[in-house]
Amino acid sequence: MTPQPDPQAGAAVKAADRAHVFHSWSAQALIDPLAVAGAEGSYFWDYDGNRFLDFSSQLVNTNIGHQHPKVVAAIQEQAAKLCTLAPGFAVESRSEAARLIAERTPGDLDKIFFTNGGAEAVENAVRMARLHTGRAKVLSTYRSYHGATAAAINLTGDPRRWPSDTASAGTVHFWGPYLYRSPFHAETEEQECERALAHLADTLAFEGPQTVAAIILETVPGTAGIMTPPAGYLKGVRELCDRYGIVFILDEVMAGFGRTGKWFAAEHWDVTPDLLTFAKGVNSGYVPLGGVAISGAIAETFATRPYPGGLTYSGHPLACGAAVATINTMAEEGIVEHAAHLGENVIGPALREIAERHPSVGEVRGLGTFWAVELVKDKTTREPLVPYNAGGADNAPMAEFAAACKKSGLWPFVNMNRTHVVPACNITEAEAKEGLALLDEALLVADRHTTSG
Repeated sequence: MTPQPDPQAGAAVKAADRAHVFHSWSAQALIDPLAVAGAEGSYFWDYDGNRFLDFSSQLVNTNIGHQHPKVVAAIQEQAAKLCTLAPGFAVESRSEAARLIAERTPGDLDKIFFTNGGAEAVENAVRMARLHTGRAKVLSTYRSYHGATAAAINLTGDPRRWPSDTASAGTVHFWGPYLYRSPFHAETEEQECERALAHLADTLAFEGPQTVAAIILETVPGTAGIMTPPAGYLKGVRELCDRYGIVFILDEVMAGFGRTGKWFAAEHWDVTPDLLTFAKGVNSGYVPLGGVAISGAIAETFATRPYPGGLTYSGHPLACGAAVATINTMAEEGIVEHAAHLGENVIGPALREIAERHPSVGEVRGLGTFWAVELVKDKTTREPLVPYNAGGADNAPMAEFAAACKKSGLWPFVNMNRTHVVPACNITEAEAKEGLALLDEALLVADRHTTSG
């Protein structure tokens, strides 16, 4: 549903925002946030009556779309029953959320430590790994994002780390696999896998594996480009961790809960980490929630030794009630299977056709409802449409492309020289095709900035 336009109300919302809200990742005087009046399913709309098909799932977290009635009802029911209680108590919604999550995590990841979001999940996973091993260093890839809190931002590989990087604070970065722009000069997936693992092994050798507490990877890197790992890579990392007694952490904050067509992306490669972080899709962001799924061996470390970490809102009853409803709804409505179907039969084929038509599309890659479209100036040289971490005039081609999407009623997820196709996991086939058609049209704007444009 789209309510009647109310520009006056929208102006008041915008004025209050500009007067008092301090926005993340932004130069405050240079932004113009859209005032949103409402949302439902795969759409949201502003106070002028403009409706947008949400191909971003906001921050790739509304996996079951906006305002799903079953989850809204569950939050209302939980609020009427018990709004909040300290984390030291056993609470029904908390216990049930933990049970449902543990039921779906791989291997013996059966203990759940709840946080308020993904960054806190990563912070606590790293703390657990360091305490469990008695070591300090953590390895992560350059093309990654793990959050914006103290340890998480240092683990992050993308430029958002730079202003807060305190000499890496015990973090060592390495190159993960990315065949399209291979740092290893690989020509096949097999070569990329073999050479990426050799590079990681060399990094460990020169850092001293006995000093390394953990290796953390996004199972499928999200904001950094949705680079699905080559077959054998994650198992190879698992083997290196086992060889040296290193904790293997998989960050599934973005890739988890149906986004890749599985409950957790690790299932695609049949690998079990020692710790798994989650957030976002666990309850579609309806109430902030994240957490760490913990293996038996690491849980045992804290059986009689207190774990030195906690949060006032750990396992918040409202957030956990939303998670219970979300997970049950996803199971009842076959949403995970639907995401897999969309990726295989709708989004993937359409994006490959789009890539053939547009000189600006260098590569498409992904699975489920988790896809990246890499935009280039030249398909042969693979020069990105805009430079790495471009801003201002250098970023004009991507800014023009994004503006064309929004003008047509499509809300994109754009990062550097990529646009990501990441709609809700339960978007209908018709809505997905509508969005792909709008994307196809907007790419004509990007085409004008290519060498053949």
